[in-house]
Amino acid sequence: MVGGQSRQRIAPMNTKTLFNRRILVVEDEYLIAQDVQYDLERAGATVLGPLASVEQALEMIARTDHIDAAVLDVNLGHDTSFPIAHALMIRSIPFLFATGYDASDIPPMWRHARTETKPLRAGAVEELLYDGPHDRVPQ
Repeated sequence: MVGGQSRQRIAPMNTKTLFNRRILVVEDEYLIAQDVQYDLERAGATVLGPLASVEQALEMIARTDHIDAAVLDVNLGHDTSFPIAHALMIRSIPFLFATGYDASDIPPMWRHARTETKPLRAGAVEELLYDGPHDRVPQ
């Protein structure tokens, strides 16, 4: 337990499926962000971030030629990651929402997206990569 909160860890991932994959991580809780980064790097991924705001993430997406997938915390302070999800969908980059809340709290226009409860379960990012990009852009 750190600072009154237990550190959440994702289980080790299959290194063959994440080796040299570029994964964008957007998470505003420092300890969770560091744990996700550590676990993804240990699995062979290159982590872009972690970033803590919508603005930082949109800038990273705009200036980065290749992103394989993204892990998005739903709530980023007073903002949500939905504008980031929209930018990723336009570029056909698969993403998942990571949330400590119930999946039913996701707005209807985003319920088609993969949603994982924190802590991320082992295999969530690999499954995302092999399920392919989302097939529609919300209007």
